[in-house]
Amino acid sequence: MAIRNIVKIDEEKCNGCGRCVNACAEGAIQMIDGKAKLVSEIYCDGLGACLDCCPVDAITIEQRQAAEFDEEATKKYLEEIGRNKTAYEKQAPKTDGFVCPGMRMMDFANEKSDMPASKESVTDVPSQLGQWPMQLKLVSPVAPYFVGADLLLVADCVPFAMGDFHNKLLKGKAIAIACPKLDETDGYAQKLADIFTAAKPKSLTVAHMEVPCCTGLVRMAKKAIEMAGSDLQIQDITVSLRGQII
Repeated sequence: MAIRNIVKIDEEKCNGCGRCVNACAEGAIQMIDGKAKLVSEIYCDGLGACLDCCPVDAITIEQRQAAEFDEEATKKYLEEIGRNKTAYEKQAPKTDGFVCPGMRMMDFANEKSDMPASKESVTDVPSQLGQWPMQLKLVSPVAPYFVGADLLLVADCVPFAMGDFHNKLLKGKAIAIACPKLDETDGYAQKLADIFTAAKPKSLTVAHMEVPCCTGLVRMAKKAIEMAGSDLQIQDITVSLRGQII
């Protein structure tokens, strides 16, 4: 047994859609009694390919004592469920491998998107966004673009208020966006703590509006740092309603 990353499934949140079953190449997740369940720790490599396909954010990565991932046992297991397709198909809903494009993880700097590229005119200002998704509820704590990154946690009104948001704040950073007032923020601090633990970002900038409720994003970040036992320092940026950095 060793401390390592392992999938954790919140069965109360799970809606039984079965998308994670198809997303898990190792077959570690199966549908049992209408809920997604981790069938064995030795089949889970902890990389989190299943996270981005869950529409209800029921899957997270936790660090705990777990049996080591066993590649040979996994290959044998995959052969076994391949030979017994009838039983497997009864457990796993047919999703045709569908992963919602809005939740498909993409690192623009290191991979090509399978979405059609739009034509840009010579007058277009280039985007500085380097990833997808960016909403805190949807991002994966083990996404490669978070590893050792300068992380920007930003309230979702900030980019609308700031005319030069991309060049002033976003350029060169990985991003997660959230609204501390209107989002269902249960689990946000834990998601951030998971990012801090798994990716160990180099720096953290929190950008929020000057309205009082928006400072909740800073409190959320501080709580996550404490939960993760991290020594990250927060660069706190407040933006006025007219888009100026205060």
